[in-house]
Amino acid sequence: MPFRVGFLIYPEFTQLDMTGPLEVFSRMPDTEVLVLAKTRDATPSDAGLHLLPNGTLSDCPYLDMVCVPGGPGSLAVVEDEATLAFLRERCGKAAYVTSVCTGSLILAAAGLLRGYRATSHWSVIDMLKLCGATPVRQRVVVDRNRVTGAGVTSGIDMALRVAEEICGEEIVRDIQLRLEYDPQPLRDCGSPAKAAPETLERVRASYEGRMRERRAAMERAAARLRDSVI
Repeated sequence: MPFRVGFLIYPEFTQLDMTGPLEVFSRMPDTEVLVLAKTRDATPSDAGLHLLPNGTLSDCPYLDMVCVPGGPGSLAVVEDEATLAFLRERCGKAAYVTSVCTGSLILAAAGLLRGYRATSHWSVIDMLKLCGATPVRQRVVVDRNRVTGAGVTSGIDMALRVAEEICGEEIVRDIQLRLEYDPQPLRDCGSPAKAAPETLERVRASYEGRMRERRAAMERAAARLRDSVI
């Protein structure tokens, strides 16, 4: 049996959150990658790219790993009980439960990060604690079989970390070279700690309205978790 990785996608997911790790995991030996959505219809990313799933939540087989990307559409998913129930059932059996960016908010809303250390995009990381997770401001956070990546581009780092645990260092060195993963950013300002104050303030202001909506949604998710027996 191949090692089976399932990526959850939904309308307005961020494609790099998903395709970055996919490029890593698809190069692991004896690995099958499934792209899962509610239907097999083309699913739009937040940038207008439409991706065709090769499986659905209802016909999904056993998964060894679950990966949940983030994106603006995660705001709706944290209140989608059918998707959260799917994640609770599949993640409960998977060897690895992973996420990128605001995908960790989806895992948290499903009750899958209670008692775990986790990370997310810098703009929302503090919301993880609403659902019982411990926010950690690192690019990749590993806590037992939960492996979470921070913002969008961290998905490759997250996937390489998991791939090395599964396949070993030699295989991961090969994968990294095949991908020519050798980051050399034009400007070293890709985190709040490195960005100029005026840049940070400008970007934070652009998120303001959405962050209010996210916090309200996560507070409702937290209330449901408190009232449930999950």
